Amino acid sequence: MLLLTATDLRASLPMPSAIEAMREAFRCIAEGRVEIPLRTAIRVPGRDAVMLVMPARCDLPLGLGGKLVSVFPRNRARGLPAIHATVVLLDPDTGAPRALVEGTALTAVRTGAVSGLATELLARKDATVLAVIGAGAQARTQVEAVCCVRRIERVLVYSRTAAHAERFAEEVRGRGPVPGDVRAVASVADAVGAADVVCTATASPDPVLRVEHVRPGLHVNAVGSFTPAMRELDPALIGRADLVAVDQRAAAMAEAGEVIAAIELGVAEEGRLVELGDLVVGRVAGRSRGEDVTVFKSVGLAIQDLAAAGRAVEVAAREGRGIEVDMTEG
Repeated sequence: MLLLTATDLRASLPMPSAIEAMREAFRCIAEGRVEIPLRTAIRVPGRDAVMLVMPARCDLPLGLGGKLVSVFPRNRARGLPAIHATVVLLDPDTGAPRALVEGTALTAVRTGAVSGLATELLARKDATVLAVIGAGAQARTQVEAVCCVRRIERVLVYSRTAAHAERFAEEVRGRGPVPGDVRAVASVADAVGAADVVCTATASPDPVLRVEHVRPGLHVNAVGSFTPAMRELDPALIGRADLVAVDQRAAAMAEAGEVIAAIELGVAEEGRLVELGDLVVGRVAGRSRGEDVTVFKSVGLAIQDLAAAGRAVEVAAREGRGIEVDMTEG
């Protein structure tokens, strides 16, 4: 079995490759070549914590396995990461473990990559200004991915903690495809008012992006919330959008708080949700007018982890990264 650290993963899965892995994953979904049960949440009493179990199978070379995620918010007070994750890949022919991949870095890369794919499919071709709400690990890969698919000239960053936004701007400025013009701003309105693409990557239970912030032609990627109680977006924004794409309709209806709220409030209809895979295969058209407002709401699917991890493992094995372990020894 091959073990890949976070460093191994990042070296073996550059963002353009991760975006292509997401394209293949969503093609598999659209073509019915997957099994993706909804994630199982197991509460941890006395810790305000949860463990998430995300299995999947798809018709890819290493398309069998799953991800374990632990979310322990109290860790922040102890100077520890709040989220840990591990992805296991199994041999589809024998069921034998093939790889163990550090999952926190993988989650950040594949979440950024799916927003890159959605931006490629839905944002205006002439988009040049990106706004990011949130300044954590997920926000970093959001910026990288969007800059891979559009000629972004300026990035505006907002965080509730101004120092975090300033530090984020310094860290991403000029790195890879990211432009040199990356600025921290004082409010969501300042960030969104000039933007062509907006990415929200927060754990907020209350909307951080409201319908009044939105102007014609905007594309929004919302990736932070993943439970019915969380909502980064104003439900009215879901109703206002000309097209709302989700990674999977069933997952969105079970886990996307802003989508669930919009439908319960009667401002949106489940039948109008577009699955990203249908955009990938051309079954559904994307943006039809420059002034359309488009939204991609993602809660994350295990198939994304399998596709990204499988591609990383293939590259790592070819290029000599990682550690080989024989789990049957002894």
